[in-house]
Amino acid sequence: MFVQAIEIARQFIRPIHTIERFYGSREVFPGAASLFFVNTEGWALTCKHVADLIVGADQLQQRKTSFASDFAARKGKKKDKQILRELEQKYKLNRRTVFEIRNLFVNCVDGNLECQLTAHQNLDIALIQFKNFTKLYCSTFPVFPKDTMPLKQGKFLCRLGFPFPEFTNFQYNSTSDTIEWTKTGKDQTPIFPIEGMLTRHLADQNGQIVGFEMSTPGLRGQSGGPVFDIEGKVWGMQSATNHLDLNFDVNNDVVRDGQKKTVNNSAFLHVGHCVHVDMLKSFMQQHQVSFQEQ
Repeated sequence: MFVQAIEIARQFIRPIHTIERFYGSREVFPGAASLFFVNTEGWALTCKHVADLIVGADQLQQRKTSFASDFAARKGKKKDKQILRELEQKYKLNRRTVFEIRNLFVNCVDGNLECQLTAHQNLDIALIQFKNFTKLYCSTFPVFPKDTMPLKQGKFLCRLGFPFPEFTNFQYNSTSDTIEWTKTGKDQTPIFPIEGMLTRHLADQNGQIVGFEMSTPGLRGQSGGPVFDIEGKVWGMQSATNHLDLNFDVNNDVVRDGQKKTVNNSAFLHVGHCVHVDMLKSFMQQHQVSFQEQ
């Protein structure tokens, strides 16, 4: 059903690859998010929480630099372990604290990477403007519906994104005590679609429709990706996943491999939350970002 639509959407969606490590660990964890370009001027849409992650990476780097500087300044005045304990308390660091994040915009632009982030005040929307690039690796852009009245319960839609990261072009550098991108390893990750039916509209505290719910979950890595119909027309953006309690709790005795065991399970329906296309268009118009409408 969505074969041709996916071929259209994959031309303007791009992955944001992310790596992170926790304080005191050398293990690097990969992740991903999505953005999609809307015009030839380098403007793209993504989620506000994705933009916050990008900004947060710089803040974490500043904290890491300050931490290292403080340790170097105090070294020799006390025992190293005591200095570390004091600095961990000062910078609120423990084994569950994210210590470093690196982000990589994949197949977006050629030239110096310079971008500006503009986040919505209330909704999970952000604009990314790539600036001063020599080449934009996108020549096909989304079409948004002019009339959004058909966005009703029962409408079947598809989402696209990068929820299962397979890229391996990263490492922990023990010499510099940092995580980094490398020129070796796999630098791509597969795109993944998931379809669903519009189940309910989502309103803000004033009763304005700002989003819609889908019968299937949005997956990690699809945040910031487009929600489109069978023609490839974009009706929204994947934002979050909600978990609805089905009240189907079970506590059953079963037999597994010849052994009796008790299975406890609480069932939830995982549904996707998407930003409504009207909110996307309004935000772009507010910031004078051109887009195609039909």
